[in-house]
Amino acid sequence: MNRSIITLIVSLAVLVPLQVLVFRNFVFFNMGFCFIYLLFLLSLPREVSIGLGMVIALIIGIVVDLFYQTIGIHAAAGVLIMFLKPYWLNLNVPRSGYEVNHLPIIPNYGLGWYMIYSLPLVLVYSLTVLFIEAGNTGLFWIILSKALITTVVTLFFVVILQYLFYSKAR
Repeated sequence: MNRSIITLIVSLAVLVPLQVLVFRNFVFFNMGFCFIYLLFLLSLPREVSIGLGMVIALIIGIVVDLFYQTIGIHAAAGVLIMFLKPYWLNLNVPRSGYEVNHLPIIPNYGLGWYMIYSLPLVLVYSLTVLFIEAGNTGLFWIILSKALITTVVTLFFVVILQYLFYSKAR
């Protein structure tokens, strides 16, 4: 088995339970949430097709929705970012180019590239979740501020976890 596949399986087995059991109850400043399981979705390699990525996001999103008692909100947001991810990766090519079977993570491509890659996707995810949950745009500025704080909090934990547990591919 490829090292990247093992890394992904272990991260899935850790991140989803961590999300639904621990981070589900974390609310920062009564405004920001932490969606740590996005690290798994963002870490899927470029070689994963759009369709397969969307199915994976749908399944994981449904599991998260079951624990959050939301009806498809996380699944919809996850499917959306997995649809956008390949296009964004094609626009955001690192200087050295992409390596085959390398995960798009900080140890492989650097913090600067990773922030440019992940920030818009996490922001789209946060906006999607919060706007669907609100059901309208009447509280636009509050939702936008919550989405920005959620994005910062999520990326903070995603980056910390990568520095703690991911190693550079050989």
